[in-house]
Amino acid sequence: MNYDIIVIGSGPGGYVTAIRAAQLGFKVAIIEKENLGGICLNWGCIPTKALLKSAHVFNYLKHADQYGLNAVENPGFEFSNVIQRSRGVAQKMSGGISFLMKKNKVDVILGTAKVKPGKKVEVKDADGKSTEYTGNHIIIATGARSRELPNLPQDGKKVIGYRQALSLPELPKSMIVVGSGAIGVEFADFYNTMGTKVTIVEFMPNIVPVEDEEVSKHVEKSLKKSGIDIMTNASVESLDTTGNGVKAKVKTAKGEETLEADIVLSAVGIAANIEGQGFEEVGIKTEKGRVLVNEWYETSVPGYYAIGDIIPTQALAHVASAEGITCVEKIKGLHVQPINYGNIPGCTYCHPEIASVGLTEKQAKEKGYELKVGKFPFSASGKATANGDTDGFVKVIFDAKYGEWLGCHMVGDGVTDMIAEAVVARNLETTGHEIIKSIHPHPTLSEAVMEAAAAAYGEVIHI
Repeated sequence: MNYDIIVIGSGPGGYVTAIRAAQLGFKVAIIEKENLGGICLNWGCIPTKALLKSAHVFNYLKHADQYGLNAVENPGFEFSNVIQRSRGVAQKMSGGISFLMKKNKVDVILGTAKVKPGKKVEVKDADGKSTEYTGNHIIIATGARSRELPNLPQDGKKVIGYRQALSLPELPKSMIVVGSGAIGVEFADFYNTMGTKVTIVEFMPNIVPVEDEEVSKHVEKSLKKSGIDIMTNASVESLDTTGNGVKAKVKTAKGEETLEADIVLSAVGIAANIEGQGFEEVGIKTEKGRVLVNEWYETSVPGYYAIGDIIPTQALAHVASAEGITCVEKIKGLHVQPINYGNIPGCTYCHPEIASVGLTEKQAKEKGYELKVGKFPFSASGKATANGDTDGFVKVIFDAKYGEWLGCHMVGDGVTDMIAEAVVARNLETTGHEIIKSIHPHPTLSEAVMEAAAAAYGEVIHI
């Protein structure tokens, strides 16, 4: 039971790492305690997008007349079928990972892993039987789970996390969403569209607080217009679940307020899965709930590596995948560059969607840059107008001195599929003028990027 590389965890970090390692000629095993694909494919990224697609199609049906179409007079749905479709999508993707493991000759070991000294891993299967494996390199990619706050204890029924939110037996009439990061606003959008009365409670002054302030304010306005109540600068102090629903005491700038709902969804972030992994026994150092690594993802103990949500980098699926590829290519001895964490795109799939990369305007000013900022609204886009969805804009930020593309921030329909242009351009050190002179096809939503760049330099045509 000896391997060149043992990967613990089969999420987007783990399974991608295993495949790339196998491509490089290593003998590889991957250990998974639940389902191949990890949280992302089974209980996160993929099934939430399936739910949101159902919600957005339902919204289209309700407004078919705006497209000159006749649809069902009162379109409806079976909530269980919506959930079932989402679970089916997740199962299909997990099955796809199983196929990829076989295709790349990666051994799949099912069970709960614990690292041990001497580059060994103990795996306990469902029956409690333990087997020990040895690897020249052990890569830990155990991911994260929903973070729980002491004043928001989850019971899985009235106070839930994202896993329960993906498979509720019936549509709740009302819901309080605590936290307005990507998880919070995506579920708020889904349930609101399906007919649940949703209230978002956010501790920070703006929802989606990591985003550029203009984006945050625009999204807040759009969500409120859709019927979602939003409370910022507010915190849930306590919950009372003794009645039929939940009573939440919320502290605001104006004093304390009590909200009532069927369900409370806690979306206050994630906690890394580092407990019970054997780190202390091996001597792997952690700090503030994360594993410490160098730029090649080596831990404090030679031969042991960590990637993804358990290290102090952005907790995003695509980041974990990139870290795993970088890690095994470095082990192979290839010439690789460390990941530039300043050029990681972030996406939120509510409606309107949010996508961003690089510095916000505030961050750029704090760093002392003299800026050229351009915005182009989708209300001036021919494609967006034809699509019937002009909510949003593209905002670009350039260094006035050298033309460096410092940041790009988008809000609107389809922008999560547009942000890669900015990521690639920034990676190639593209300037604002080069974006303006790169001919974008018409009519497309991507023209808004070119037009925003032109706006930054006073050359915009269509506004």
